[in-house]
Amino acid sequence: MKNMQETYRAKAIPALQKKFGYKSIMAAPIIEKVVLNSGFGKMASGKSNADAQKMGESIAMDMALIAGQKPVLTKARKSIATFKLRQGAPVGVKVTLRGQKMYDFLDRLIHVIFPRSRDFQGLKTSFIDENGNLSIGIKEHLFFPEISPEKSKISFSLEVTITTSAKTKEEGLELFLQLGFPFII
Repeated sequence: MKNMQETYRAKAIPALQKKFGYKSIMAAPIIEKVVLNSGFGKMASGKSNADAQKMGESIAMDMALIAGQKPVLTKARKSIATFKLRQGAPVGVKVTLRGQKMYDFLDRLIHVIFPRSRDFQGLKTSFIDENGNLSIGIKEHLFFPEISPEKSKISFSLEVTITTSAKTKEEGLELFLQLGFPFII
């Protein structure tokens, strides 16, 4: 199996050049970064700051296993009394992947995580925004092979945002199709 970067160079660039008429390979869109994000604000609401901190650390450890690098703890920017949220309280974790780690993660996402997901039929084209970026929600982090269900204390969902240099939705969709993303068309 070729990795994602080789597939991009060998298959996607020529196909994109042919379809959109790019004169240079540098004009073809490329995946710039992948951001994994998980918010645990609802799970932490009503709990003490120490419990929320422990929950955040547990989720951060699992996210580090999934991404292969340490995530950043995100904190609330302002207090919201209705949600019992205080400014500076931990509300989620995120990690940004670039380079080889990004391509490795995307390979695992397409070839391992999607097939392991229950009732996965394919991605909808509506998941791509007008700038050609793809946002996917994963309901359980237990689909990742790095996570042991017995050792994981908390089940959480995460959002995967794949940012591209595409200028339109059509360019982004064609890039993802050439890289092997399973879309329902």
